[in-house]
Amino acid sequence: MLSFNPLETQFFDAFLFDMDGTILDSSAASERVWGGWARDNGIPTPPYHGRRVEDTMADLRASGIDPERAAAEITERELADLDGVVPIPGALEFLTSLPSEKWAVVTSAPKELALRRIAAARLPQPKAIIAAENVRRGKPKPDPFLAGAERLSVDPMRCLVFEDADAGIHAAEAAGASVIVITHTNSATLQNRPAVPDYLGLRALVVGASLGVERTQR
Repeated sequence: MLSFNPLETQFFDAFLFDMDGTILDSSAASERVWGGWARDNGIPTPPYHGRRVEDTMADLRASGIDPERAAAEITERELADLDGVVPIPGALEFLTSLPSEKWAVVTSAPKELALRRIAAARLPQPKAIIAAENVRRGKPKPDPFLAGAERLSVDPMRCLVFEDADAGIHAAEAAGASVIVITHTNSATLQNRPAVPDYLGLRALVVGASLGVERTQR
């Protein structure tokens, strides 16, 4: 992946953050839930990261899975399992340094789950959130990030997206936004995007109504 330098001289109207793997790490809980569900149903654990649960389940219809019932079951299990949900290093300080009206969470999770995980990680609750139920088409389609930009009344091409998964990166780029990849959970396989391991080496810049970000010494 590229060094961070290509974005250090740019300013944006808003920041849009994915949630799981980007501002918080819920991988332990997700692996328990999805792994347990797959074992209970006698199938391999499906690739689920970065997508809405209903979209993942729709792909399993040929396996005899009832998508709606399975999605509801996964969501119920995820709501009950918040053990080990922690912030990505430096995310708390980075988010709290931003004007609250200048950032949003854009997640493939249902809103109730998103709010619970953000609370479990002790991160600030966003004023603006786009969740699974707020769009007709989920990531990798651009709809979630287009909706996030609209919620903040900004042009998506003037947004910087923080993502960790291939589906989200594709969605952000399709929306016309710039992207930084957070590699803390090693979810993304796409190359040649600006990337950082976490937020410990980043500092947000607030200049008037614009936002920037710079790399600092770790």
